[in-house]
Amino acid sequence: MDAATTEDRDMSVRKHSATEVQPRPKALYSSKIIKAGALLADTKTLLAHWDVASTAADNVQRLRRENVFGKASRSRVEDILNIFRQRYLADEAVTRALVILVNRKLPAASLDRILYFHAARSDRLLHDVVVEVLMPLQARGFKDIDVVDIQTPLKKWVDDGMTTAPWSEPTIVRIAQGLLSALRDFGVLQGAAKKRIAPAYLPVEAFSYLMFFLKQHEPSGAKLVELPDWKLFFLSREGVERFLFEAHQQHLLEYHAAGSVTRLTFPVGTLEEYANVLAEGAH
Repeated sequence: MDAATTEDRDMSVRKHSATEVQPRPKALYSSKIIKAGALLADTKTLLAHWDVASTAADNVQRLRRENVFGKASRSRVEDILNIFRQRYLADEAVTRALVILVNRKLPAASLDRILYFHAARSDRLLHDVVVEVLMPLQARGFKDIDVVDIQTPLKKWVDDGMTTAPWSEPTIVRIAQGLLSALRDFGVLQGAAKKRIAPAYLPVEAFSYLMFFLKQHEPSGAKLVELPDWKLFFLSREGVERFLFEAHQQHLLEYHAAGSVTRLTFPVGTLEEYANVLAEGAH
């Protein structure tokens, strides 16, 4: 990368950090990403062993006892379980749906995007790095991502008091590296040593799941297509609408739009039932 390109990119990050990332005192960022990245394999192991007839507490105790992670240390197991609780246990309907998707072997291309979605919704730092840092860089034409591109806004957020503690420089570096690794594993970035923003990819089954989930919280079809959640996948309003028409053509949902009036319906009423629909259609 030549000096001019590097300078342009650095100016882009600094300008964005200074003008668009406003302090949000109630949205504190934690450093949990250091202890647990994407955890895709471990998450699928947990979900595959999950008993929906038991309580979450009973499941967690049994999974500890059965040592489903093999040789992982006790402290490592606790880190995994804590992140699993945060990402996937807050909503019982989500847990049940994910168990179905894992046990019925929804293709990883779709399942991994769904797990990423819930992980990002539960971790504001992960969410905002994608929405407020990567997406603007991508919109400006930058594809290559360096640790410094993440460190710069992290420092700004620390200075603005948006973190749970004043992070030191080494901690900021570790968090930036952890974020890059997690986002690579989730498919947002690609590359080993050098990271690039991956081409936006969202299978229609994963999109349909996300739309069903979001509709439970936002019943207005018109507002659904403009939710900031879609920025996690670099999707514009037009991109969401294209997906809706594709999902409609595949009979995963019904979508009709006429002017300002939209109608969006699904073949079943619960997320658990819809997980079965998606798993059935994917095979």
